[in-house]
Amino acid sequence: MTAGKRPLAVVVLAAGAGTRMKSALPKVLHPVAGRPMINHVLAVAESLGPAKIVTVVAPGMEAVAAAVAPHPVAVQSQPLGTAHAVLAAREALAPELAAGADVLVLYGDGPLITPETLSRMLEARAGEAPPALVWLGVQLSDPTGYGRLILDKDGALARIVEERDATEKERAVDLIWGGLLAGEGKLLFKLAAAVDNKNAKGEYYLTSLVRLGNAALARSAVVECGFEEVLGVNSRSELAEAEAHLQQRLRRRAMADGASLIAPETVTLSWDTVIGRDVTIEPYVIFGPGVEVEEGAVIHGFSHLADVRIGREATVGPFARVRGGASLGEGVRVGNFVELKAVQMGDGAKAAHLAYLGDATVGAEANIGAGTITANYNGVYKSRTEIAAGASTGSNSVLIAPMTLGEGAIVGAGSVMSTDVPADAIATTRAPLDIRTDKAARYRARLKETKPS
Repeated sequence: MTAGKRPLAVVVLAAGAGTRMKSALPKVLHPVAGRPMINHVLAVAESLGPAKIVTVVAPGMEAVAAAVAPHPVAVQSQPLGTAHAVLAAREALAPELAAGADVLVLYGDGPLITPETLSRMLEARAGEAPPALVWLGVQLSDPTGYGRLILDKDGALARIVEERDATEKERAVDLIWGGLLAGEGKLLFKLAAAVDNKNAKGEYYLTSLVRLGNAALARSAVVECGFEEVLGVNSRSELAEAEAHLQQRLRRRAMADGASLIAPETVTLSWDTVIGRDVTIEPYVIFGPGVEVEEGAVIHGFSHLADVRIGREATVGPFARVRGGASLGEGVRVGNFVELKAVQMGDGAKAAHLAYLGDATVGAEANIGAGTITANYNGVYKSRTEIAAGASTGSNSVLIAPMTLGEGAIVGAGSVMSTDVPADAIATTRAPLDIRTDKAARYRARLKETKPS
């Protein structure tokens, strides 16, 4: 609900082809911080508690429709401008409009907008005599290239002027339109239907609603925000810029919540990364989606984590890769050049260096020796390895799944295990030692004699 207790409907414009991205992927599906841009926008819209969110797409954008589900989509048949795009959502929003809903217009390629700014726009519609339309403005020291918001003496929005049509005085105005709009739903759609395309591009523009609204005595007002929030993504370079802004937000939030980032600018977070208090993150760590790090853990440098839970006081890395639904218990140690995939490690378990554990369970206090591998794939399907509490593997061991290493059992270094090992057993598969004395010199001599010239 809006601040004035009216229902809210949201229209997300996402029909742009994104040709400057030079990609087969629809523009709004390009990820920022591990999530498609449009899903960032939808999450912010959902936080406002709207009655309905409708995404406007172009024909053939089934991938976008799937990404925004279960929210409905409306199809803009031709790319005829922003007002035309908004009108495409009118039928889908008919029940909400009949109920007197306000309408908020967002852009699917604007992933940096915040709930706080949108709430301020909706709050501006509260009161006994609210403005009919609320436009989002941005103060820029250099507004070159943007449409100017021209206010009247009472602070209401008189018109929006494109730079090419502006007078010298109007070009000096540093308040630009950020592209977002909120207003009384029925009126907004009525005005949008009255917009003409008498302009250089022959398109129907939302900015015309200011003029049409004022003519109908429907006042427009402006709410301001920072430029970062309205940054639209139309190219790969702008995508990188949006990523940089969002990473800064995520890092600041992590540190404000009690984590220590030694070199914040080198750490890459995902939109859903959860980091507990007193966690230390060293430089050049990458968090993919689905990572939770509990209190007191340490993530050493150059590690890559995705879809994993890191328990309290655990340590990971440096140069570790942990992924695929892994879960590390309290005090677990995962060292340098260790890769874990779909592994559950019990409290206090260790894999200190140079190991690959895939599709395995490692019990509490178990120790995985350097070079240990769980051979989980037979070329057709994968199987699990069960390593019980207190068990240990020597260096360069191979455990061929499916197999179980019993509680407290030991696998000797250099062994290959393809059968279960009972609890408290010692298992080795090393070949008998064969030492041939005084043979090395003769061996080297023979090699030299037979060396090709």
